[in-house]
Amino acid sequence: MASHTASDSSSAFARTCTCTVRVRGRLRRVAILLIALAAEAASGQISPENENVVRGLVINSVTREPVGHALVYSADKRFATFTDDQGHFQFVVPSTPEASPPSVNETVSIDGANFVGASYSTFPSVLLARKPGFLSPEKSRSPWDVVIVEPGRDVTIALVPEARIVGSVVLPSSNAADRIVVHLYRRRVVDGRARWEVSSELAARSNGEYRFAGLEAGTYKVFTGELMDRDPLTFNPAGLVYGYPPSYFPTASNFQGADEIHLAAGMTFQADLSPMRQPYYNVKLPVTNAPADEQLIVGVAIQGRKGPGLELGYNPRNQRIEGSLPNGTYLIEATTQGQKNSSASATITVKGSPVGGPPITLVPNGSVQIETKLEFAQEEQKERAPVARTEGNSSGDFGSVFQVQFENFSVRLDSDLEFTQETPNGISTFTRRDNTALLEGVPPGRYWVKVNSLLGFAASVRAGDIDLLRQPLTVHPGANLRVDIDLRNDGAEISGTVEGGRKSNVSTMASRARGFLYCIPLPDGLGQFRETQAGQDGSFQFNQLPPGSYRVLAFDRPQTDLEFRNADAMRMFENKGQNVRLSAGQKEHLTLQLIASNE
Repeated sequence: MASHTASDSSSAFARTCTCTVRVRGRLRRVAILLIALAAEAASGQISPENENVVRGLVINSVTREPVGHALVYSADKRFATFTDDQGHFQFVVPSTPEASPPSVNETVSIDGANFVGASYSTFPSVLLARKPGFLSPEKSRSPWDVVIVEPGRDVTIALVPEARIVGSVVLPSSNAADRIVVHLYRRRVVDGRARWEVSSELAARSNGEYRFAGLEAGTYKVFTGELMDRDPLTFNPAGLVYGYPPSYFPTASNFQGADEIHLAAGMTFQADLSPMRQPYYNVKLPVTNAPADEQLIVGVAIQGRKGPGLELGYNPRNQRIEGSLPNGTYLIEATTQGQKNSSASATITVKGSPVGGPPITLVPNGSVQIETKLEFAQEEQKERAPVARTEGNSSGDFGSVFQVQFENFSVRLDSDLEFTQETPNGISTFTRRDNTALLEGVPPGRYWVKVNSLLGFAASVRAGDIDLLRQPLTVHPGANLRVDIDLRNDGAEISGTVEGGRKSNVSTMASRARGFLYCIPLPDGLGQFRETQAGQDGSFQFNQLPPGSYRVLAFDRPQTDLEFRNADAMRMFENKGQNVRLSAGQKEHLTLQLIASNE
């Protein structure tokens, strides 16, 4: 029987080639094993004793049906193949005489996300799959869902079918449909609050049809952008100007009134839009003290309700805000960009005629002085373990306007707006002492003050009589505010173990983890959100918890949409997890049952 040496294996890998594959409109370079490798195995150059085989099946995550002709490839791009008509695939991996036991500490990078996998000799650690009509790996639910390869165990890869929003924009104009832009926003939960972020935008086709594809399951809103009517059959340059204000699905006049579109994986939703043609009137608002040749960010809020849609521009040569709007009452806001930001606002009413004033005056933005008092016991500081994660969650810092880092803690201002918007640059900071900072150029608005500490917790965050742990900070133009923060390290501690959970037939990063823990403050008590991960033995620990009342939940996978600041959204967990009331320095031990992600 022919033997296969390490040099033979290297020679076989030397005959691996690369090719370019078009996947969902993008070119991807992947490694493809030459047919010669399979021929070598068939001719006996790779002996059965040394042969390693990776077999598997690609299925639809919703229907559980096999997916044929899907591209399967390893995360390190060494292996790639296509599934057959029944969704099956197979790799033949040459073995090596010096094959070593698997290492569970190998870091694997998948589309920019790093996590730990296992390496078995020349085996690929992680397998991914792609096919048009399904979400790409980086858009799938989470990196925790990627499949880990184990020798002797078949692999099952679930592809998530893409969701779609399709529809038509119905306009009476003869040639406007191919120029109108359709906007798509997606709902995200960040730091326990639901907000809306830009997802995509596209121009409708000449027949008015549009199509958003490749969408993840989630909640969306869709609306048309503004469009001025330039139909040559009806347009009169000397007459009244007409246009189409934004139309929010199905028939709302502002972003807040639009219906939420709830998409499940593989779902197609029909959303037709019918903008109404209306007369537009010129708006010209002089800015008395605008810097020469400097742009302003201009926002338009319908009846004071901020949201994407209507727009005005700024003419630096004439130093005025210009554009046109339909009839209505609007809040116009302007903000400069620079080292010393300033802002202005005015409420105007458009009622059948142009608006030519009144002039508006820019006022310097507000400043926030941070004064921090540390009440850290040095002995306890050395003994207690650092807090791994505090205030916030893994979905990112959405809407963060400013952050200052101190030695043992950080302070961040997060906008209270429910949607993304363009924010000015140039917010400056000046640190006067170790625990004091001055934040200058903070734009007008409402901000949540977030305090993170590796050694303790924020016992108090106040601006005068306002408790900023419970309410946002309101910054007006020209305001000079002071925020006092008290930090302590005599917090409570929760330790325990996670039990239960269903055995998975598929080896993934999530199935190897023993649980993801969330300590959620109850509405009727004090407390601050915390999260952590259970160890391999199911043990977990929360350190430096502020005194208060909590519900502790354990899930089988990370929860990126846990709206823990919404009491209505959290009612579904009333009979899950355990509730606990903590005082300073108290220690509690809990045994929690794992909550399956589909419960």
